[in-house]
Amino acid sequence: EWGCLQAWAAHSQALVRRWMKARCGGEARQVRQQQRDEFRQLLLSIRGLPAALPALPLELTVLYNSLLFTVGASDSAIKGEAEGIRQGLLRVLEACGACGQDLDMEELWQKVLQEVTVEELQAPLHHLGALQAAWWLAASRLGSVAGLFQLLSTAEDPGRAHCSEGQNELLSLIKAWQVPPEGASLPLVQSPRDLKEILCTAAAFLQGLQELEAGNLPTALSLLQEAAGGFCSKKILAQIYTCLGCCAQRMGKPQTALRHLKRALQVDFQCLPALFHVAAVYHELGEIDAELQALTLLYEALGKKRPAAVSSSPYFLIRTELLVHTPVLTSLLHHHHPSEVKYLLAQRCLQDGRVADAVEHYLDFMSLLQEGLQQQVPLHGSSALPRIPEVLLEAVSALEQAGRHQDAITVCEEVIRQTTDLIPRVLRVEERPEQPECSLPEAGLAGGLLSQKKESLCCLAWRAAGYLQQGWAWAKLGESKAAVTQFSRCLSDLLRVQLHGSGIRQIENLQPEVEVLQKIKLLSFIGRGMQFLEMGRHKEALLDFQHGLQVSPGDPAAASYLVQTLWKLNRKQEAAAQWKKFSQSSPGEDGQQQEQGRPLSLYLVSCLEQAKFPHSESLARSIQDYLRAAAQ
Repeated sequence: EWGCLQAWAAHSQALVRRWMKARCGGEARQVRQQQRDEFRQLLLSIRGLPAALPALPLELTVLYNSLLFTVGASDSAIKGEAEGIRQGLLRVLEACGACGQDLDMEELWQKVLQEVTVEELQAPLHHLGALQAAWWLAASRLGSVAGLFQLLSTAEDPGRAHCSEGQNELLSLIKAWQVPPEGASLPLVQSPRDLKEILCTAAAFLQGLQELEAGNLPTALSLLQEAAGGFCSKKILAQIYTCLGCCAQRMGKPQTALRHLKRALQVDFQCLPALFHVAAVYHELGEIDAELQALTLLYEALGKKRPAAVSSSPYFLIRTELLVHTPVLTSLLHHHHPSEVKYLLAQRCLQDGRVADAVEHYLDFMSLLQEGLQQQVPLHGSSALPRIPEVLLEAVSALEQAGRHQDAITVCEEVIRQTTDLIPRVLRVEERPEQPECSLPEAGLAGGLLSQKKESLCCLAWRAAGYLQQGWAWAKLGESKAAVTQFSRCLSDLLRVQLHGSGIRQIENLQPEVEVLQKIKLLSFIGRGMQFLEMGRHKEALLDFQHGLQVSPGDPAAASYLVQTLWKLNRKQEAAAQWKKFSQSSPGEDGQQQEQGRPLSLYLVSCLEQAKFPHSESLARSIQDYLRAAAQ
């Protein structure tokens, strides 16, 4: 057995020397899997003998090296429990005449560190403890890590495991841990001192992310700053600066956020999420030129072929990026598809009135759609894209504003085609009385029906909006009959919705969808009424404006057109009475629904502009002159 022990020790030393040579020669990545397999085989050979105190320092050291290569060879985030650590601790207890089969990992570590006092085992156990901490950190088990380092520090010096007031307890405990020296006869493939620095950085980073998610922004900022000064690769440092930028933005410090985000890009120009966040900060500041420039740079960078991803540093088998992988980090570092950025460029240009640029970007996006992009890009969750019909309707709005009415009509046909088969013949939306909580299956069924109804309402809104925008396009082309036909089709579509209950506002779960439908209905009545006026069909126009006011009482455009139509019908006394009624109504009442409601869909903004009454001042003067003459 003594001969085997010497041979195994020599083999372990040879493997470590080979690794150091490969690392210095730039061949680390190529030899990691081979080293992993050889250390595994060596560990199996050692464990073929009963546990014995003379062999345990070598066994624990080989276990440490084997686990490091297991992680380094996979180059993926650490998950689950560290394979082999439990068996190693049980063999330590077995050699000391104790057992711990029924203990969990935290209890097992406590028993080993408190009861095993053999001097030769202290350094290997501490090294293995640092690895255990890495696995627990990766699982976000911060309490377990703190408890382990409390035990490690107490085992060395009972008076040293102390956290000063105002300091982070976990970081204080890790920093207080005294790393035992490596034995020359038992070399390690990664220094425990380096591992300690990595654990400090990962713990600060992970806690900073948790505090950021919880909304404790000053604490998050402090912890992320601690992580930024730690031991990590450029890739991770750029990610930390990106998170610092997001934290500062949430704290209402946009200039500080920009400094952190620009620092992230200086550290790692491939950290494209930082560039996306830069655009978001400029958007918040209202600096549209800078925002569009950032989005343009991001789109160009995404279009370039990026180098294949490689591990950040072949010199360290355990690295910070393998320990920190949380949903909040994934969300902050979400890599956007080029199509999402192209859409944002189009949307921002349209919102800012840069119609020509918006049209160009929307057409580029639509050409991507024709290449089958909708099968490659997620349309929900973290994607910046709304649903495809909504994007097409926004493109129609841009084309309309650019005077490209025929193109707008063509795109509307595509929206109508996509949604026609998805709309039921009749769609009932009703207010249900409050009921006691139902069972989970019933709740799931109700939720599914509600989701299906929402989807049907969305499809109906998109198709109705397609007819609506076609109506406005034909009106701009001077084709009043065609415009009336499309407005009528829009209104016919909306008749499919049957509202039941004591009012739309009480149908809470479907409120946004119903509000959009009501706005489309109002705009259709106004649009068709305007065309009837153009055609001299004043009575039909009057009826449409009255219906518009039933949909949205007090709407300024519908009210003004109603007064104008009464005036043209020579019903001047009625016109004057209606004008006085609408003029005396509180401005807050007319705009209350819009102010309290959600922002108007972007694709309806141009329709709303076209529906505005253009002759308010001249109509008011005419009625005032009439009222003065009547008074005299």
